[in-house]
This record gives sequence, structure tokens and C-alpha cells, in this order.
Amino acid sequence: MSKTNSNSDQSRESLEAVSPALSVRDLRTWFEIRRLGFIKIGNVRAVDGMSFELRRGESAAFVGESGCGKSSLARTILGLYRPTEGSVWFDNLNLAAMTRRQLHEYRARVGYVQQDPYGALPPFMNVRRILREPLIVHGIRSRKEQEKRISEVMEEVRLTPPSAFMGKFPHMLSGGQQQRVVIARALILRPALIVADEPVSMLDASVRVEVLNLLRNIQNELGLTLAYITHDLSTVRYFAERIFVIYAGQIVEQAEVNDLLDRPSHPYTQALLAALPDPEPENAEKFRELPAGEPPSLMRPPSGCRFHPRCPSFMPKLCDQKEPPSFSIDEDHSAACWLYKKGEL
Repeated sequence: MSKTNSNSDQSRESLEAVSPALSVRDLRTWFEIRRLGFIKIGNVRAVDGMSFELRRGESAAFVGESGCGKSSLARTILGLYRPTEGSVWFDNLNLAAMTRRQLHEYRARVGYVQQDPYGALPPFMNVRRILREPLIVHGIRSRKEQEKRISEVMEEVRLTPPSAFMGKFPHMLSGGQQQRVVIARALILRPALIVADEPVSMLDASVRVEVLNLLRNIQNELGLTLAYITHDLSTVRYFAERIFVIYAGQIVEQAEVNDLLDRPSHPYTQALLAALPDPEPENAEKFRELPAGEPPSLMRPPSGCRFHPRCPSFMPKLCDQKEPPSFSIDEDHSAACWLYKKGEL
């Protein structure tokens, strides 16, 4: 190798070491609503101005109530939805500007763990065929290499011995085993990023921790970047390093996991944590539900701060008129709330 090529490779490796694995910039994913199929009546603003970065090898949780835009964000990152505005950058490549070949390579480097394992697995394929399909699609034709990779990934997700599971169809597996197959399929092409969309919400409580521990161990062993989409704040302390709290299509707070859970700053985050059930009997009286009211319509979100109709700290003529930017609370901790504007703490 020439000295020039060697320097170029070193520069690229150095850039990858410091640049984020994933960068989302002012992302908007809106969906048109039409009456009778052709009369446009509005847009559902599922993702409406999100910006964040994921560091290489980190596990980040995206938390919020159902319908807040978490899954739409996940599918936009995966390239299944096209952004209305903004951009998704992966390894310094803009997803929207990728060629067909680059998009094909991108989908090999991003794994997807779906919410419903049974619905995610083709019922007419056995486990071997399910895990072989991505390899065939991405050009790995050698049967010997296919069998090697399938056995390796089944060992990683603890479906052992692999020979006992390869011939089984999805309906012959338990829910936990089905989700392990979904995880194995996400890992089979050795991705750099895993998007896990509510990966344990359809599983029995007895296997949820087991599957989450499996995902976390695999992420640590392989150095993967992991985006964990969930509505369950009780699991994130043991699974994620950073948390992004989403409300009505926007990120309202972000911080390192322990900082946010021990010191929530946005009123919505405080309400989410206060609503978690506590197993200690003496704390039963402390349990509170989320503030009264429903999350706003994503077709017609309220003006100003979208949480203001439910917020106990609502300030008239400010919260209902001006959308708050993200204010710094501390290093790596910010909240989109007018309470943290300088001079008003």
C-alpha cells in the first residue's frame, strides 16, 4: 500500500472515531391526510423537528406515550419513510442523497428488531430460511458461509443448539424464542446500528428482562450503536446510556440516563416518572397519573409548547404562544421548557 493510501485510511478511521454513528438534523416526517382519496385535509406531524446524535457503540432510549412519533422516527431512520424535511446522516452519508447501491449497503448495516415477533416472521419459512434470506439478498451465495453465519448468530442469541431450532417454523416457538429469531435476523449481516422498536412489549413479563439483557450483552460484545424505542421508563436505567423524551413529535428532554431519571427537568418527564407504579406499599400514596387530558392531535398541535394544555407549570402568554427551544440544564442535559430560560429559573 502506498504512503498516500495509508494516510487516507488513517484519516478515515480517525474521522469515524470522532464522528457520530447517526446524526438526525431538524427531522420532519409528515403524512398527508386525504378525504375521498384526493382532497387533502391536513398533515399528521408524526416527527416534527427532531435533532440528535448517537455516538458509536452507545445505547440510547427514545421514550414517550403511544402515538408520540417514536415508531415513525424509527422507520424514518431505517429508510422506510422518506423525511418531509431535515436529514438523517449515517457514517457521514445523507440517507436522502444515497444512491440505490448506497441505500442497499445502508440497509445491510442497520438492523431492525420489530415489536411483534410473530407478525415479523414469515409463517411459511423455517428459522434457517428466515435467517438465510438477508444473506441471499445481500449477495452471500455460498451455502457453507450461510450455514456458518446462521449457526454463529443463533449461538449469539442463545438459540442452542442451533440444529434443534433451524427446522422449526414460527408457530412452533415461544414468544421469547420468536423474538430471539427476530434479533438474530437483525444481526445476521453484522450491522453497525440496531433499531429496536418496543422489542419486549409483546412478551410475557417473565421473559422481558431476559431478552433485554440479551440485547444489551450483544450490543456490548459487538460494539453496536443501539436505538431503543419504548414507552416503558422502568427498563431504561438498566439498558440505556442516554434518554431522549418525546412528546407530540418533538424531543422535550435529553440527558444521560442516571441524570435524567434522578433529576427530571421537563414537566412531562417528571409526570412520566411520577406515574411509574412503585412496589413499595409505603409509597402507594405517592403514585400519580399523568396530567389530565390527552396528548394533542398531531394534525393540529397546540401553539407554543405542545405540553402546555396539560402542564402544571403553565405560564400564560408564554407557554401557549412561543415554542420553547432546548435550554441547557447541565452538561449533556437539556430541556425544551420556558422554565429554564436564563433569568427565569
